[in-house]
Amino acid sequence: MRTLMIIGAGDVARRALPELTRRWRVLALCRSSASAEALRRQGVTPIRGDLDNPVTLRRLAGLADDLLLTAPPQETGRKDLRMRKLLSALAKGCRIPQRLVYISTSGVYGNADGALLDEGARPRPHNDRAFRRLDAETQLRSFAAAHGSQLTVLRAPGIYADNRLPLSRFASQTPLIRPEEDSWSNHIHADDLAAACVTALRQCRGGPRVYNASDDQPLPISEWYRRLAATLGLVLPPLLPREEVRAQVSAGLWSYMMESRQLDNRRLRRELLPVLRWPDTAVYLAALAQAPERIAVALASAAKIR
Repeated sequence: MRTLMIIGAGDVARRALPELTRRWRVLALCRSSASAEALRRQGVTPIRGDLDNPVTLRRLAGLADDLLLTAPPQETGRKDLRMRKLLSALAKGCRIPQRLVYISTSGVYGNADGALLDEGARPRPHNDRAFRRLDAETQLRSFAAAHGSQLTVLRAPGIYADNRLPLSRFASQTPLIRPEEDSWSNHIHADDLAAACVTALRQCRGGPRVYNASDDQPLPISEWYRRLAATLGLVLPPLLPREEVRAQVSAGLWSYMMESRQLDNRRLRRELLPVLRWPDTAVYLAALAQAPERIAVALASAAKIR
């Protein structure tokens, strides 16, 4: 049985664990005793360490055949310093991971003024957050090329699930852009992203491969919120002209709202996920509307993901 190491055992990785633990001996980097105990209960061997402390990463060298990388970069700068420390430690092992799967972000494309983008589109990151993710992709490409490893990059847009809907926007009533001026956004359910990770780890092929890990239906941002409001019984934030919204929201929020693109997911559907559990948000919301207990869970959350 091959050994898989997870770097960043968050929500998406945990959703993949039932399938992963059937096929791999799974290790996971964690920082706290509570996280370690939770991972043990799911059949995972925890390894204590911190991506910001390179000394603690030395023990990772030579442990794994495969890697699932979901940990974010640090919160400042344009370079992913955490990835640098991790790959430096892994390169010192007598066994180098041969399958690498990294969850990146569609934010690396920047603003495309609503154009449909496939994986051949040139990355044009607009903010430091996206620059860090593109830097991580570049580092992984170099590592994979140097060691003959297989690399899969999943460029994910807005990730959603019952426990990670953008409810804070309804609470704050921060305005949205009116539909005729709005930006296009894209989404992927956390379960489908987890499934894509598992499939990518099972592939045997050479060279790097990038996927737009998105569902089938891009939406204007305000339409996503309109549908959420209707399903959850919430008051939709005001819809204002684009420049009025820009004047009222924070620079960080505007950096999301100003970017408009539609993701072409045909490669994902053809090579990784022929069938999505949630092919678009309308299917998801229709199912949610029929499950009051799930709505209660959703309303109890306050994730800041659009």
